[in-house]
Amino acid sequence: MDHTKFIEAQVEEIRNTVGKGCAINALSGGVDSSVVTMLGHRALGDRLKTFFVDNSLMREGEPQRVVKTFAKLGIPAKLVDARAEFLSALKGLTDPEQKREAITQTFYAKVFSRLVRETGAKFLLHGTILTDIEETVAGIKRQHNILAQIGIKPEEAFGYAVLEPLRTLRKDGVRAVAKTLGLPAFIANRMPFPGPALAARIVGEVTAEKLALVRKATAIVEEELAGAKVFQYFATLLGDQATGIRNGKREFGAVVVLRCVNSVDARKATVTRLPWAKLDRICKRITQIPNVNRCVYDLTPKPPATIEYV
Repeated sequence: MDHTKFIEAQVEEIRNTVGKGCAINALSGGVDSSVVTMLGHRALGDRLKTFFVDNSLMREGEPQRVVKTFAKLGIPAKLVDARAEFLSALKGLTDPEQKREAITQTFYAKVFSRLVRETGAKFLLHGTILTDIEETVAGIKRQHNILAQIGIKPEEAFGYAVLEPLRTLRKDGVRAVAKTLGLPAFIANRMPFPGPALAARIVGEVTAEKLALVRKATAIVEEELAGAKVFQYFATLLGDQATGIRNGKREFGAVVVLRCVNSVDARKATVTRLPWAKLDRICKRITQIPNVNRCVYDLTPKPPATIEYV
């Protein structure tokens, strides 16, 4: 693929579709949303209104860090505090599909609809990629950013149209476009991070307490494996508890799973053979988190597993 021609075609399509109006987009800092932000900015300039939606599900300091990064690139992004809305929508839900549906509805029917009314935008630029569409349509796992492909008509349901400039690309293609656009390497090569964010890394109900725990585990894993030449690594909090010993007494504590895989486009993945010393160190650090007494390493490839748990 000629990535320069792809960029030119998408910029032209966005410009022609939006016309003299304005559009909005949500920036998460991942390569997909970052590329869409760059394409939209090239096409529309300040008629693209970019937002970072803080849904309480992000990593420590991530909202502020991403907004600052794009300000340096000359693209202002407004931080929207929607933490209470998302936690309220997720309260009491344990089924993975129900959690994804709650996140979808909160994003699109509440937060984005409100931003559309405030800005007067008629279009939402979206970072949907081909793998998102394929997995959802095949019934493997519904991606929160899939709408029209499963029969939802955004204009009728939410009051705006959705544009998907990356819908024909897989992750490796998006990375190549990011580099051609001149995005920094730490964005172009950034590990995949799920749309539902840390909600995808909690099996069972999502609560503020569980988010704080998995946020700490995530920071440990990302620190320990930084620089590893792999596709993705992360920590997941399981939904049950395990019997353990703390200070000579029995406790029922949390179980954290470490996942580290290699892949090209997320359709298939193999497990990374991490050194024993590294696994041992990560385990010791994670089990120092209060109420965590088990840390296990997932050896399952994709398929039969998906990369994420939820």
